[in-house]
Amino acid sequence: MADPAPLLNVQVDGLWHQFPKGTRVIEACAQLGVYIPRYCYHPKLSSPGNCRMCLIEMGLPRMGPDRKFEVGADGKPVINWMPRPQICCAQDVAEGMGVRTTSALVEECRRGVMEFLLINHPLDCPICDQAGECRLQEFSVEYGRADSRFFENKVKKPKRVQLGPRVTLDDERCILCSRCIRFCQEIAKDDVLGFADRGGHTILTAHPDKPLQNNYSLNTVDICPVGALTSSHFRFEMRVWFLKETKSICTSCATGCNTIIGSREDIIYRQTPRENVAVNSAWMCDYGRLNFEYLTSPERLLEPEVFSRIKLQPCDWRTVISQAALQLKRFSGGEIAIVASGRMTNEELWLTARLAQQLNVSLIDLVPRKGEGDEILLSEDRNPNSNGAKLILALQEEAGAKLTTIAAAVDDGRVKALVLLGEDPGECGIRIEQLKKLPSLITMNILRNAATPHATAVLPSAAYAEKRGSMINGRGRLQRLNRAVRPPGQARADWEILRDLLNEFTGSNGLGSIEDVFRQMADTIPQLAGLSLSKIGDLGMKVMAPAKTTTPVPPGEPVDEQIFERPVLHASK
Repeated sequence: MADPAPLLNVQVDGLWHQFPKGTRVIEACAQLGVYIPRYCYHPKLSSPGNCRMCLIEMGLPRMGPDRKFEVGADGKPVINWMPRPQICCAQDVAEGMGVRTTSALVEECRRGVMEFLLINHPLDCPICDQAGECRLQEFSVEYGRADSRFFENKVKKPKRVQLGPRVTLDDERCILCSRCIRFCQEIAKDDVLGFADRGGHTILTAHPDKPLQNNYSLNTVDICPVGALTSSHFRFEMRVWFLKETKSICTSCATGCNTIIGSREDIIYRQTPRENVAVNSAWMCDYGRLNFEYLTSPERLLEPEVFSRIKLQPCDWRTVISQAALQLKRFSGGEIAIVASGRMTNEELWLTARLAQQLNVSLIDLVPRKGEGDEILLSEDRNPNSNGAKLILALQEEAGAKLTTIAAAVDDGRVKALVLLGEDPGECGIRIEQLKKLPSLITMNILRNAATPHATAVLPSAAYAEKRGSMINGRGRLQRLNRAVRPPGQARADWEILRDLLNEFTGSNGLGSIEDVFRQMADTIPQLAGLSLSKIGDLGMKVMAPAKTTTPVPPGEPVDEQIFERPVLHASK
């Protein structure tokens, strides 16, 4: 492990503090609770120092004839203050440095910068999508003038420019902070944005014949401090102050990016990244953040159904659970197969494992999902909880190794009851003609699929944003899902369905909440020992060190293997 950086003495607003060498002045002030306004500065990007909003007074120790610092009566260096203000976003702390953040000169500088920025800015706050999250709006109130001295016509710039399929630009709102340009260059590795023209007519634009369409384009909307870049999907959909924000995680791949789900009246309007240096830094791919519209699909399963006589009939939950249990009781363990999902939570997988144990089922497997990954955040493993599934179901082989065996056993009649948990049998290699032969087909899912009409019991379940639980991402980090909206119709959380089905066999009913399920699971699995859902925290906790991973390391952050909050057990080979 590298030696810690030496501590430097810095005076901030008359008081001396110590900061590690290499700390930027703007970050040093933030550590003391002193917020320096900024537009161009972003802690995950380079510092161009072009907005000038972070101007402060700065000084360095006075040198004596002996080339040593002159010391005052307090034993601290005497500071020579620079005659002109300095930006603090691109300056590192130095020994004996002095900083003033609230002097008359600093306040005058902030008023001047705000006045210049607002000279040509349109007065469209009432219709701007950024209202409620706009730094220009907030800083104008806190640091700007109450009146305007500008009487000329404002410079008109392009509006409603489609930079790409997901991002819309209102150029007249752009304050030329260059955050989006630097993000595309430094994080997305897609140098597509730049400034054109000069002076007051400078505009942001995409390079000719090269639209902003990389998989991380919507991060430019997140980091835009004003309303210049907006999400075409979210644009004019909902005022941000009406949204309920729920901390959760993305379930579109094994990275498990930390997210904030914005919802209102049980409808999700957007997902944005939540900073976690061990998982996704401050970013999120477009594929994951937009993957929620299926929650309102017309194909959602809204009520339980059971096969009666010649077709599926709607029924209540007690009836469908009872009927599903009766169907399974007719067969021995060797005649039953379970196809689980890498998209299930740890709690759901734990109850699935207990159900398989109760039924003496040995044919149980997962459906693997692979896709093209990248070196930023998108993982090749599209299952968000492959590690949790392997750990809890104690799979000895790779996911999908038994699917061919299950399909063959269904085809030749050895398997008479098939339980599909969140999966489409078409992805398991099981054809519809084979399903028609089954005496019992129990399916628990979110959406209808080709197998649903042939099921003998249909159990409508909740999607990721409609339930609570935990998952272990591709790098072995245990994280929490939180419920943002309620399930539609009579759909229920998967763990409740599995618990009730298990109770039909055991007769016990000791699991009243999902915390009880996690507690029972933690008592058995060493990697989770001593933990609870509340102890996981908002940022998760590393519990596994997998032998192999295809999950990228978040750009610009420490390698996750170096971040251990507790002793980590290595995954078995």
